[in-house]
Amino acid sequence: MTSEPQSAPATRIEKDSMGEIEVPADALYAAQTARAVVNFPISGQRVPTPIVQALARIKQHAAQVNADLGVIDGPVGAAITAAAKEVVAGDHDEHFPIDVYQTGSGTSTNMNVNEVVARLASDASGLAIHPNDHVNAGQSSNDTFPTALRVVALQLLAEQTEPGLAALEESLRAKSVEFADVVKAGRTHLMDAVPVTLGQEFGGYARQIALGRKRLADAAQDVAELPLGGTATGTGLNAHLDFAPRVISALADDLGLPFTEAVDHFEAQSAQDCLVALSGALKVIAVSLTKLCNDLRWMGSGPRAGLGELALPELQPGSSIMPGKVNPVIPEATLMACARVMGNDTTMTIAGASGSFELNVMLPVMGQTIVESLTLIGNTSPVMADKVIAGLSANVEHNEQLAMSSSAIVTAINSFIGYEAAGAVAKEALREKKTIRETVISRGHVAAGEITEEELDAALDVLSMARAGRS
Repeated sequence: MTSEPQSAPATRIEKDSMGEIEVPADALYAAQTARAVVNFPISGQRVPTPIVQALARIKQHAAQVNADLGVIDGPVGAAITAAAKEVVAGDHDEHFPIDVYQTGSGTSTNMNVNEVVARLASDASGLAIHPNDHVNAGQSSNDTFPTALRVVALQLLAEQTEPGLAALEESLRAKSVEFADVVKAGRTHLMDAVPVTLGQEFGGYARQIALGRKRLADAAQDVAELPLGGTATGTGLNAHLDFAPRVISALADDLGLPFTEAVDHFEAQSAQDCLVALSGALKVIAVSLTKLCNDLRWMGSGPRAGLGELALPELQPGSSIMPGKVNPVIPEATLMACARVMGNDTTMTIAGASGSFELNVMLPVMGQTIVESLTLIGNTSPVMADKVIAGLSANVEHNEQLAMSSSAIVTAINSFIGYEAAGAVAKEALREKKTIRETVISRGHVAAGEITEEELDAALDVLSMARAGRS
């Protein structure tokens, strides 16, 4: 029995300045998008949807401003505005198929948006709306694409990353208060050191996040400068003088974000230092989160053969072979996200250094990395806050026992018996498995009048020791 031959997918013919090309019959895009699909079968990763939607938002406001300025007809502007809003809403995401590894200016994706918006606007209005002449009026890929990257970055920062970090900082500060009197062994070089409190450690973590938020806010001020209006090389050729200020103002009002026109369009298009700086701030936060997660994993290790100072929330079985095993799954997931953010920063650094004369030519991959990094930090931070930090409990007695058994507490009697004698006490206590107090007495320091038992007990109060100078 022979099978029926499969019919080829239906196509239509589109034309551009290079000639004819087949396009899927139901595609909203046209020839330039189709060429890009053929030319860049590289990663299978499409340009992130938020970037496409940001470009469409630019087209939406550009059309209205161009109509107000008389650059395009009013009905044409209205049709483009309505069509662009559909793209912003995510109604046509499947019609943006271009690989992120494409032409370095993002021209292919800019034209993809122009073509889809033009098709939607033409179909809805019955007008002949051109992707270049109308949708792209007053614009170039060289200023719209970097503008879209900055718009997306500030959106994600405001809506996702900053709120997530704020929640994490708040949860860490709450634990610093809850654990204020929980004394524990300090550690330097992973070796016993003088006592600290869990509250002090968590206060340090909270401060790391607070400083990370400040670094992001500082970087965001420069990201808010938009290149729109520079067109091809920064000169503004073919754009009305009022075009950029009006569109940028409309974007600011639309999103409630403090966008302004670039102070220098040549800087804003030829370099993307502000995005490199934002990525760097995200990398620092990833470093902070890595330390936090590793400390939590150490303090929660066990339950019998580890430090056992903290009990982490139990979220899921930890082993397919060892019954009862529970792992620190959220810190581990966060560590992987942080590794990705650090790697993304390396990509961003190389990409940021790849501008030649009037244009950076790695814009799409810069967009992909900054979107991913902002998203990863924004998503992992509240997960850490809700699923880990909020549910932490301290093993108070065990922590105090470890603090008391640390030979490093001998440091508190240096001023009474001297550094050399205190060192001998520490070594003997460790060797003989005795307490520091017992060893000080047995070695005759109390009998010799160097220190009284009352002074010894006061000096070896581990909680007072942790609060000796700072809390």
